[in-house]
Amino acid sequence: MYKIAASDLDGTLLSSDHKILPFTKKVLIQLHEQGKEFIFATGRHHIDVAQMREQLGIPAFMITANGACVHNCQNDIIFQQHVAQDIIAAIIDMVKKDDEIIINLYRNDDWLVNKEDTKTDFNHDNFTYSFFDIDNPPLENIAKIFLTREDQDHDKLVIWEDKIKAEFAQRANIAFSSPSCLEVMDAGVSKGHALDAVAKMKGYQLKDCIAFGDGMNDYEMLSMAGKGVVMGTAHHKVKSALPDNEVIGSSDDQAVAQYLVKHLLD
Repeated sequence: MYKIAASDLDGTLLSSDHKILPFTKKVLIQLHEQGKEFIFATGRHHIDVAQMREQLGIPAFMITANGACVHNCQNDIIFQQHVAQDIIAAIIDMVKKDDEIIINLYRNDDWLVNKEDTKTDFNHDNFTYSFFDIDNPPLENIAKIFLTREDQDHDKLVIWEDKIKAEFAQRANIAFSSPSCLEVMDAGVSKGHALDAVAKMKGYQLKDCIAFGDGMNDYEMLSMAGKGVVMGTAHHKVKSALPDNEVIGSSDDQAVAQYLVKHLLD
């Protein structure tokens, strides 16, 4: 029996309008009441996730920025790993001439962008971005840099993925969190490695964890956990990368909660 359930948010635990639906909330509360651990494991910013945790009303560790930050139940940061400054500077210099690219930075408590993104549906109720000067960008304390496009063209972002990997594959973890969002973290950062650290803190191992996700930024977590469950709505690249992992329904069907009821709740 698994002792820890870790879940991605967008496309996985949250509905398509980015909400924790009532049935899912009820199941997660029951999971806590039965002595099992729930962990948020997301690419989102920790301030954004902390608001969701407060609405949920249970203590839970937060793995955020794809594992670059980990907060405990008291909201103390227990781990953080920043992207090297020269990598941030080089990526910005590489992409800044592409007028379709929006450059996003998670820096400490801030979300910074070089220009407004009117197309990508981030749907953060109480957490929004501010702007940075692309010719004088901040380089310190960046948990992750991520790129979106105004036209949301996945194939054009893949071109940038290939270019960034060609330069920094040994020094950065480069992955799509969704087809329209390309993310770059430090090479030692992933949700899977963060889950491993949190499990050990709680006296467990990865074999005691079940994890849910739908993006390539979930790959390590889904492959390292005792059981990794892939959403039916996941991009085909995720399913191809994890051909032996169980596939369940959609977030709008609250498939994670349904699975937890069937397999984890007493």
